[in-house]
Amino acid sequence: MKNKYFLFITGCLFLFSCTKTHQQENRITVTIEPQRYFASQLADTLFTVETMVPPGTSPETYDPSPVQMTAVARSKAYFCIGYIGFEEAWADKLKANHPQVKFFDNSKGVSLIETGAHAHEGCHHGKTDPHIWSSPREALTIVKNMYEALLEIDPGHAAVYTENYRLLAARIKDTDEKITDMLKSSSQKAFIIYHPALSYFARDYGLVQYCIENDGKEPSPGHLKELVETVKNLQIKTIFVQQEFDRKNAESIARETGCRLLVINPLSCNWNEEMIRIAQALADE
Repeated sequence: MKNKYFLFITGCLFLFSCTKTHQQENRITVTIEPQRYFASQLADTLFTVETMVPPGTSPETYDPSPVQMTAVARSKAYFCIGYIGFEEAWADKLKANHPQVKFFDNSKGVSLIETGAHAHEGCHHGKTDPHIWSSPREALTIVKNMYEALLEIDPGHAAVYTENYRLLAARIKDTDEKITDMLKSSSQKAFIIYHPALSYFARDYGLVQYCIENDGKEPSPGHLKELVETVKNLQIKTIFVQQEFDRKNAESIARETGCRLLVINPLSCNWNEEMIRIAQALADE
């Protein structure tokens, strides 16, 4: 079924490219909502920022509509986040069908987590962990890449972008400092999460992330049993769940261990608020 869907979209793109060319607008397309937060802060009103992966859906598996795929032609630039499943499946097709659109890699220069290097039991995620936006420190690199891209596509407004970049970088650094202060005296040094979306966050702040999802698949009964023992042995107090994933296994662990269950959204466009909220959950006693 997925192959048929892929062929359908590819056919639509081919027909579109042969029959109509959209005029480019002051528009930037990004893959995920946290990128929209960063790009909107930098561009202010000079560019409209559109997101490919809608809120509430997973960027690991999302398949875009033909309308979304063809609408990219109206953008002056596409900002990629790096290694997410959506881009691995669709970025090359987008580039091939929209050669007039400039593509920029926001992950350039990020200190990446490779499989095995910082992966914990059940948290393996392919060759490279893509969740770089969960780190305020890596967010500075993402934003720097966006800033340089804006200077390239719209040098006439360099002064605006430079000032917005200064302000946004200061805000991100302040967020990092607040999170550091929250967590430095916290007794919680580990947490449970369904999908390993906080790998970089955990690395930055000396935490251990244990995942319910096992190599991208539903956990086995044995894995769930191990997690219950881990919670009890390490006195873990918090289980995070994301709206894109089924929470029944997390609820089961919470019932058995007495952990509190907290719904988070690392893919929120309100990036700054969500990072603080996640840290606060781990700082609370």
